Amino acid sequence: MGVSGDTLREALLALRPEIYGNIADEKVELNGLLYVIERLPIGIEECRFINLTSEEGYAKSHFKAIVPPKRRRNCYRIDEDQMNVVITRGRSDIYDILTHLTFIFIESHKIKNRVLLDEAGEVSHDWKKLEIAVQHNKKLTQVEKEKAISHTANILGRTFEEILDIYDAFGSATTPDRFLHVIYWLGKLAIEEMVENNKRTITFSPVLRERLGHHIHGEIWATNIKEVLKENNLLGRPIHVISANMHSVMNSIFAVPALKTKFKNQTDFFIYEELSKSGANEVRDLVEAIALKQGMISLPDTSGTNIDVQIFDTAKIDWSKTSFPKADLGEEKPVIIVMDYAFGEQAYETIDELFKPYKKDTFLNAQSISIMGKAGILEGGKGDIMIPNAHINEGTADNYFFENELTADMFEGNDIAVFAGPMVTVLGTSLQNRDLLQFFHESTWRAIGLEMEGAYYQKAIQSASRIRKSVPKDIKVRYAYYASDNPLETGSTLASGGLGTTGVKPTYLITIKILEQIFNVK
Repeated sequence: MGVSGDTLREALLALRPEIYGNIADEKVELNGLLYVIERLPIGIEECRFINLTSEEGYAKSHFKAIVPPKRRRNCYRIDEDQMNVVITRGRSDIYDILTHLTFIFIESHKIKNRVLLDEAGEVSHDWKKLEIAVQHNKKLTQVEKEKAISHTANILGRTFEEILDIYDAFGSATTPDRFLHVIYWLGKLAIEEMVENNKRTITFSPVLRERLGHHIHGEIWATNIKEVLKENNLLGRPIHVISANMHSVMNSIFAVPALKTKFKNQTDFFIYEELSKSGANEVRDLVEAIALKQGMISLPDTSGTNIDVQIFDTAKIDWSKTSFPKADLGEEKPVIIVMDYAFGEQAYETIDELFKPYKKDTFLNAQSISIMGKAGILEGGKGDIMIPNAHINEGTADNYFFENELTADMFEGNDIAVFAGPMVTVLGTSLQNRDLLQFFHESTWRAIGLEMEGAYYQKAIQSASRIRKSVPKDIKVRYAYYASDNPLETGSTLASGGLGTTGVKPTYLITIKILEQIFNVK
């Protein structure tokens, strides 16, 4: 909260990212706050000292890892004042954390400005009542909760109804009243900053500074995969890499035949929606058990990249019991490596390491790499599909044009709008402002959307195939994205909530098109 912090806060206020809504207004921004809180560790609002560290051995200590619900990163509460956040995914992770923290610090000072009456520390009546409710330390009754919301509404400059609408989204089964807790602690630390000069501080550990940019976790991750391929005699086979989630490839191959009797007379997409529901563990486990029996190898991450992997040996699959009975795989049955989503710049690190030869002399016969991702769309809405033909790296002159094996025509006729054209790879979703996005969309760049990994994937693919020759020069490339939000539409930004089942159809449509090409199904 000193000079460099001032600069960060002024920059964020000047930029006014769409995701943070009313950041420049006096009233507190609720949707933006929820978006950020879901991506930061529980309890960070209480901490004055936030230390960004490398992987430095905390997993071997008594400290329990705190993982935010919407961002896979390990965090450790060292004591009542300090939170350590482990950065294993490069600079994109740091941009993400820093912009989120800067945002909540700005919001905390809005709270302080509304409740602090004088420099001696006298506070408003509403603040005193909120403090009593938070220090109560038990689940509030309906009456107590509504009284506390009424006082908090005055503090935040919001209506009772606005707070009531978002209240439960902050809570959980164990902490239903977390919203009040977050507001109180943000305000409390801001008041202490003003009255007692107790500044909040963000630091970077010396080891993190030293390691940043080195492919430490990516190298371990890629070596683990190659070791498993070698153990199973799969290293010499044709390899297809798919970057997607951990369920769509497995479900696209095995789910429909496995669950047809359970969901009689239902469409394939109905079955995929059922599998995507939060309580569907039983049916998901059933499909996974079938996949494991037919040659799938599951590799949960142990490297610190937070990227799980599945390996499918297509020689062990009984194709008559799959959704692709006409799969034509040739003499050498291919191997599919499915990797979970990378985060920003981490995409370069992981693919760069994966495409390096095993033990310097065993080259991978990588036939294709397919990227399915979520992205912001600049024309259209949630659930629409984008097919890029180039990635433009924001903030640099780098741009990557490629021949995409997927085309917009392939997706026509499915009641989903499809857009084709260049896409912008941005530094972080929380840095995007309307003017910048409109420039990319309306100028001769004609960008159709924005995402965080495309240029990094393509940089790694091009260097491996064209310069280092560690994978075949004619490796096929596929990119397709489905829209998670439209940052140019008020009410449709990422902060407006998740996709729900809207994302199921485009996810599976893209996955199936990728698999049809790999399996030569016309």
